[in-house]
Amino acid sequence: MKYDLVYSVSISGKEIGYVENKTSFEERIEKEIINQEGSNIAFVEMTEEPQYNFQFVSKSIEINEEEVLQELKSTSEVTYKMYAVLLDGEQRSIVSSLEDAEKIVDDLEEEYSDSVDFKIGIQELYTKDKEEYEVTDIKTAENEISDELQEIEDSSVEGIYLACTPISGVITSRFGSRESIRSYAHTGLDVAAPTGTEIKAAADGEIICSEYRGSYGNLIIISHGNGVVTYYGHCSELYGEVGEKVKAGDTIAAVGSTGNSTGPHLHFEIRVNDEQVDPQNYLYNE
Repeated sequence: MKYDLVYSVSISGKEIGYVENKTSFEERIEKEIINQEGSNIAFVEMTEEPQYNFQFVSKSIEINEEEVLQELKSTSEVTYKMYAVLLDGEQRSIVSSLEDAEKIVDDLEEEYSDSVDFKIGIQELYTKDKEEYEVTDIKTAENEISDELQEIEDSSVEGIYLACTPISGVITSRFGSRESIRSYAHTGLDVAAPTGTEIKAAADGEIICSEYRGSYGNLIIISHGNGVVTYYGHCSELYGEVGEKVKAGDTIAAVGSTGNSTGPHLHFEIRVNDEQVDPQNYLYNE
């Protein structure tokens, strides 16, 4: 015979080659494309279903099964799966396997759960672009998150995380210092900045005072729980009202020079169970 019985294979009506046995070729598609193994592969979809036509062809026609398979592979769509480690709902590091992510979570919860209030979890990530996410090894990921938790621990008082410095500026008077402007040791930290500079809440909480109060001038006080409150004095404007809930970083007032003040600055004070503590133990300590 001058002819062979083979299957021509087409995608989107275009013939891409010939295979001898449809059944064995489809088994190869299942194994080498649909269920292919590889780094972070979640699943593979065939974007074009092959069509087969059983026909006589000249014996001179080449059976090119490998080329046909590679053509089908190139038109398939791979979805990759990775795992993000979340800290308080935000992605912090991405690792390849669930086992790596679970180990990071377990290690960090064991090390910090008694000293830092945080939520750590795992999120599955799916992508068709493997380069979309930067995957790190378990040691790097754990170190990165550990550094952040250590920073939270260092900036926490009685379990309350002071996540935001109220303003940026020059420290002009430190906690405990004595100056001619006052007859007692300084109960907070003075940070000089231009009048009108926005003052941010240092941590989540509730405003319990928003008024003019003697030497403090215009004063905002926020209660953060666990006996922790913060004072923001000498303000030019007060934007928050008593009873208002605020988040760390919310604008609550503006820098001024009201009350017992010699120039525009923020008097920032931290109290724990009504006792003043040095703010630089938690903020402005670099």
